[in-house]
Amino acid sequence: MIEILRIAGAALWAHKFRALLTTLGIAIGIFTVGVVMAIIEGLNVSFSEQISSLGSDVMYIDKRDWFMNRDTWLMTRQRRNIGMDAAAYIRERATYISHVSPRIYQRTTLKRGDKSLEHIATIGVAEDMAVISGTDLTNGRFISIADGHHRKPVVVIGDAVREELFEWEDPVGQRISLSGRKFLVIGVLEKQGQMLGRNMDNMVYIPAETLLKMFSRRWRNITIAVKASDPALLADARDEVEGIMRRYRKLRPGEDNDFAINQQSSLQEFYDNATRMLWMVAIGIGSIALIVGGVGVMNIMLVTVTERTREIGIRKSLGARRSTIRWQFLVESMTVSALGVLVGFLAASGVAVFIHKSTPLAARIPPAWGLLGVGVVVVVGLIFGLWPATKAARLDPIDALRYE
Repeated sequence: MIEILRIAGAALWAHKFRALLTTLGIAIGIFTVGVVMAIIEGLNVSFSEQISSLGSDVMYIDKRDWFMNRDTWLMTRQRRNIGMDAAAYIRERATYISHVSPRIYQRTTLKRGDKSLEHIATIGVAEDMAVISGTDLTNGRFISIADGHHRKPVVVIGDAVREELFEWEDPVGQRISLSGRKFLVIGVLEKQGQMLGRNMDNMVYIPAETLLKMFSRRWRNITIAVKASDPALLADARDEVEGIMRRYRKLRPGEDNDFAINQQSSLQEFYDNATRMLWMVAIGIGSIALIVGGVGVMNIMLVTVTERTREIGIRKSLGARRSTIRWQFLVESMTVSALGVLVGFLAASGVAVFIHKSTPLAARIPPAWGLLGVGVVVVVGLIFGLWPATKAARLDPIDALRYE
């Protein structure tokens, strides 16, 4: 076997430029699949980190599903709104739920002196929202039951808002203007970063009752966030919440739900469907490139067999067996494939490192990529090298010695 490898290596080195050109098709296929795999791997890591803030044991009860087509949207737009009393109804009756909070979204303008921030995400919540979202504070406190009950004008600000309005000052105990009304800053959220393209630090929390009082004509529907008492009981908690909401909405047996229960898994499913198409495109392009590269390998091996016909005749006349000749050319074919895989792997790894260093995306080649490369070497080398190798092994030694 060592002698076969030595002969194969010498033969390829004698025509190294031709061998390198032959590997380009395989290298392009490996490069294409490798880069897409690196990007998807980076997206997977980034997506998992971002949606983790939603909580795997958290559900969001809303009027509509997070993801739906046009027909579903038209069917659900006439649904009744969900009110604040629904949150209290769930809190009083649920046994598998540990925390409940309304969640109301509104864009507002924040001002402090001559500084102003427009279109800031203002979320109306209850005291449980800090636990549900897993949000920590760097200073101050979160919204309390009393804040909501008395509709107090208090606000918990994000880290980006703190930097813009207060710079190096301590914001707790100071006042800012929120849509023209003075609010007392009671806490500062810990830095959270981005989630699905949204800056989670560029937002503020206020009591839900306060927000409804300020924008009563705009807000008629709310979202309710609920956290299961135990992640292992999430399915039971979902069934329980669904039953409670059906009673609250007075739905008869057999009637469809006129509300939606959204979870982190809904986002994950949507993401998986989106990346599945990307995978299919990458595999399709890569497969075409590998086939083209394999045809190139077959072509160069057929030329090699023709060029080395006398050599094959001499070796056979000296006692070389058919299997030895066949393996020699198969090894050469797999060596050419290995060069293509190596070039494609190095190029894809370089692009992955560049993306990782120059963008927020943590692109990287998955560990299983090495097994894929070995598989490509074996499959392409054997499939496209078998015919030339068999042709070489079947040559008649007398006819081969006469070849010029």
